This record gives sequence, structure tokens and C-alpha cells, in this order.
Amino acid sequence: MRVSTVLFLTAMALGVPALAADGALKVELNKLEPQDGACRAYLVLENGTANAYSTLKLDLVMFDTDGVVAKRLAVETAPLPSAKTRLKVFDMKGLECGGVGRVLLNAVMSCADASGEIADCQALVSTSSRGAVSFIK
Repeated sequence: MRVSTVLFLTAMALGVPALAADGALKVELNKLEPQDGACRAYLVLENGTANAYSTLKLDLVMFDTDGVVAKRLAVETAPLPSAKTRLKVFDMKGLECGGVGRVLLNAVMSCADASGEIADCQALVSTSSRGAVSFIK
């Protein structure tokens, strides 16, 4: 086996446990784009916990550029396996992307794994944004 292959496989093997060990659920607002009378949101979820979530329902509030509530949505982001990164795409009907000033993770409404409901999931969740629209908690 080539040295580069061995190094690659070693790095991959070491990378997965490191992700699972950080204990965080990272939710990134990756982008917003117009879509047939709606604003399409792309959330990147990185599960750095040992739990495989069967439900992870987020209460999201979108504010307009003046800071006024424009829309509130409950978004189910599960299933979310342990040590995995997933993309969740959803549309916000009747909302123009250019009118969104920021997004708030208001609450984690429901959070469960195979053993049942998990208490205080919101403490595990961190938010970030790649674009001009901030994503806060």
C-alpha cells in the first residue's frame, strides 16, 4: 500500500472520532436563495455528539431588515446520525430572501435519540452563518 494511501486512511480514521468527541450540534445557515415565491434556506448540520438524533425540531424566527418578525417556522432536521454532517433545505413561503435581516434559533422544540427525549438540547446547539444574514441563538 502506498504511503499516501496509508496517511489518508489514518487521517480519515482519526477525523471521525474527533468529530464525535466535540459534543456539539453545529447548525450553519449556509445560504438563502429565491425559489418560486419563497425564500429557500440551506442549513448545514454537523453532529459532533455521540447521539444519533431521530428528531431534532428547531423553532426558527426570521426578522426583516428593520428587526421586525417576518416569519416563524418549526423545522424538523432529523434524522441526524452521530458524527455526520447533513444538509437540510426548506422553503419559507411568502418571504423574499432580500428582506431577511437575521434568523434566530428561538428554541429546540424536540430532541430525541433511540433511547428517547434528550433534555436541554439547546445547550448543545451552536449557530453560525456563511452569508450576510446572521444566524443567532
